[in-house]
Amino acid sequence: MARGLSTHIVAGVAVATLGLGGCAIADGDGASHETDGAVSVVASTTILGSVAGQVVECGGGQVHTLMPVGADPHDYSPSSADVAAMVNASLVVVNGLGLEEGLTSALDTADEDGAVVYAVGPDLDPQPREGASDSLDPHIWMDVARMAKAATLIGDQLAAATGDDAYATCGVTVADSLLETDTEVRSILEAVPESRRVLVTDHQAFGYFGSAYGFTSAGVVIPGGSTLAAPNSADLAALADTVRTEGVTAIFANTANPTALVNALAQEAGTHVSVVELYVGSLGAPGSGADTYQSMMLTDARRIADALAG
Repeated sequence: MARGLSTHIVAGVAVATLGLGGCAIADGDGASHETDGAVSVVASTTILGSVAGQVVECGGGQVHTLMPVGADPHDYSPSSADVAAMVNASLVVVNGLGLEEGLTSALDTADEDGAVVYAVGPDLDPQPREGASDSLDPHIWMDVARMAKAATLIGDQLAAATGDDAYATCGVTVADSLLETDTEVRSILEAVPESRRVLVTDHQAFGYFGSAYGFTSAGVVIPGGSTLAAPNSADLAALADTVRTEGVTAIFANTANPTALVNALAQEAGTHVSVVELYVGSLGAPGSGADTYQSMMLTDARRIADALAG
């Protein structure tokens, strides 16, 4: 393991020493094929797949992402092919802060079969989840600078695992690109006046975004840090009152989740409130303008700025 990096146990999975034999990766149809010793990375979410993919592909390897575009990472159920892909990959990259709730059992199974898992989230200075000081917020990717650090760490992990320092260099290259994106996001959001930097979102996914870019939260439709919870009518009525009294003009939904509750809140508020969909839990499809992590964050920034700039 590279100096300065720490290992983390994720759902009972420990990072172990990598063997340098042949690997197999599962295709989108679930089939597996040998990679003839090529370096391969399996990532849990589309967002980690984008960042880790840029690092590994820069060094000549390949990436396979478990979750399809549009999947909610809180609620994804893996297949047996996903477990096989994890076992046979050079490295598996996961969030590691309780995000991939449906992967716990699969990670345990993969661990028993010798998977090598790196949980990047605990190395990114995670902050407590809002309203729950005893648990950490997994939505680290909503701060682009944190993901720049993630790229460097993933590169270091790959370099240590393969003995090829090119991956560490690639991690730095991708990190530099992400820092440029972070600057662009800040520039776009400058259009939003201080008095209008208030967010109402579908769930608590914007803590890091708010801290990094100067926004506060007026409330969330789904309580807690997971999309698997459910609000009651009193919660929605109270939030509708907040929307009215705070003069909120936009409620931000998540493309990875149904918008019925958000639409109901906007109707309940009884004001001129728009519902704006953001890419939060997943990248967009090819051609969406959000099919890489960088383009996703830039698209979200533009949509937020357009909705709140006034």
